[in-house]
Amino acid sequence: MTQKVFTKLLGLFVLLLVFYTVVMEFVFRSMVAQTAGGTLRVLGGEALWAGLIALAVALPVAAWVAGGISARLDRVVAFARRIADGDLSARLELTGKDELSAMEAALNQTAERLGENFAEIENRRQELAAMLDSMQEAVVAITPEGFVRWSNAVMQRIAGTQIRAGRPLVLSVRDPEVLACVRGALDRHEVRFGRASSLAPGRIFEINAAPLPSGGALVVLHDVSAIEAAEKSRRDFIANVSHELRTPLTSIQGYVETIIEDPDSRPETTREFLGVILKNATRMNRLTEDLLALASVESPDYKLALQPAQASALVEDAIDSLGGIVVDSGVELESAGAPDSTVMADPDAMNQVFGNLVENALKYAKDGKRIRVGARLLENEVEFSVQDFGPGIASEHLGRIFERFYRVDKARSRESGGTGLGLAIVKHIVQAHGGRIWAESELGAGAAFHFTLPLAPGPQHPLTPGL
Repeated sequence: MTQKVFTKLLGLFVLLLVFYTVVMEFVFRSMVAQTAGGTLRVLGGEALWAGLIALAVALPVAAWVAGGISARLDRVVAFARRIADGDLSARLELTGKDELSAMEAALNQTAERLGENFAEIENRRQELAAMLDSMQEAVVAITPEGFVRWSNAVMQRIAGTQIRAGRPLVLSVRDPEVLACVRGALDRHEVRFGRASSLAPGRIFEINAAPLPSGGALVVLHDVSAIEAAEKSRRDFIANVSHELRTPLTSIQGYVETIIEDPDSRPETTREFLGVILKNATRMNRLTEDLLALASVESPDYKLALQPAQASALVEDAIDSLGGIVVDSGVELESAGAPDSTVMADPDAMNQVFGNLVENALKYAKDGKRIRVGARLLENEVEFSVQDFGPGIASEHLGRIFERFYRVDKARSRESGGTGLGLAIVKHIVQAHGGRIWAESELGAGAAFHFTLPLAPGPQHPLTPGL
């Protein structure tokens, strides 16, 4: 381009000089033709030579001027190419105060404003990306052709490496509900809602697919798995409570109606019926107490009166206070040893924990005739255990045994008066202490329930053999 400009400038200058020389030659020849004598001939020749000399001098000057302009235009073209390639830091060096310099200054100012605008746009893009990545919802933008335009970090975790920009959504997400909502937003340009249950194992998402003004669609996936689980737990809880209350109420109602309808019944029969009524009323009262206790330990306002306590003292207190429960059952409650290490515990809450665990073991320990309570010191905590030597628990039950109303043997548990809430209460109390709880068992060899409590700050006693 600059080569053409240089050629045009030089050619124009040459044409002007040639035109000037031709005009001067014509003028002088006219004057020579009209004037007799050699003086005018000499004057015309000198004029001709003067024009040729002027042309010889002007050509290098014109070439030098045109070359300077061409070089400056070369710099402008190179500058424009750098801007087009995205190098917004490019600047032109100002070399004078002419019109080209004014143009160079204007181009520099334009490049500077472009750089500022692009920097602001990039900052906003990064802020938007960071904001979308920090969302709990999964977000993915789709092009009008159905390709992934962008996805946030949550969506990438859900879909894995399958989803990436430029890849068809149908190859990245296989859930039919998601694809149907996206297709509706793209084709009908309307907001579509749905529910996806096969996008990730065990998780449920609410789908919101909305068309974008510039074309394409934006899909937002809200994880409602926890809400669904809580709702299912609530429904199951209500159903279980209703069932647990209905059973003794039905029994009480039946026996009371029998007594009312037969006023002349024998005293022995009446006493037997009243005994059954009392048993069921006691069961209902215990269920109510356990429900209140569970509601208390599950409440965010549940507070523990933590204080330093020796592990050995907690075990001894549990054996002493619970000895009366097992004295008439023929089962021996014995100590398996415990360290003198100090833990942080609420004594009343610990009495409830040991009481529920020992009572649970008592239901199955009659075959083994003994229950062992002990503790051992670990690195940063003390592990307590309550072990029976009964029939044991099958492995498929161990993962759910701390759920509310879950029973391994429903008939045996109801016969012994259990509510199905004792182990759930224990779990919440232990977790409120910052500990862990689990069960271990082998069929025919009994079961052991273990829980941990954190050590109290300060020096501790050395390891003491335990379970």
